[in-house]
Amino acid sequence: MRPLRDETGAAVVDFALTSGLLALVFVAVVQLGAALHIRNTLISCASEGARHGAKIGSSPDAGADRTRDLVSRSISDGYADDVSVTTEQTSAGVQVVVVRVSAPLPVLGPLGPDGALDVTGRAFVEDQ
Repeated sequence: MRPLRDETGAAVVDFALTSGLLALVFVAVVQLGAALHIRNTLISCASEGARHGAKIGSSPDAGADRTRDLVSRSISDGYADDVSVTTEQTSAGVQVVVVRVSAPLPVLGPLGPDGALDVTGRAFVEDQ
């Protein structure tokens, strides 16, 4: 018995629809990986800057400068624009250097909304 409709060419349509969807999923996964990479790199740079600012003979402002330098060399100068540093005291009376980095969250390639990604690095001040 012969089918009522001829199905020749259906594989081409299936391939076109499936490959478009697969390409979209691939781009989304790559973009998620890029966003996580940038987030993790910023956390690492903020933590290293806090450790540098908390060393004996150093200052918190030196930690902020170190963070800006690391972010500029690791990712881009555009991600190092908003770096701030403070010194806080814990409930036990221990001084802590806190470095905050606010950067754009990459949504479409490297482009994204400013200040959407906010990370913090902390370190105990050594000369206590």
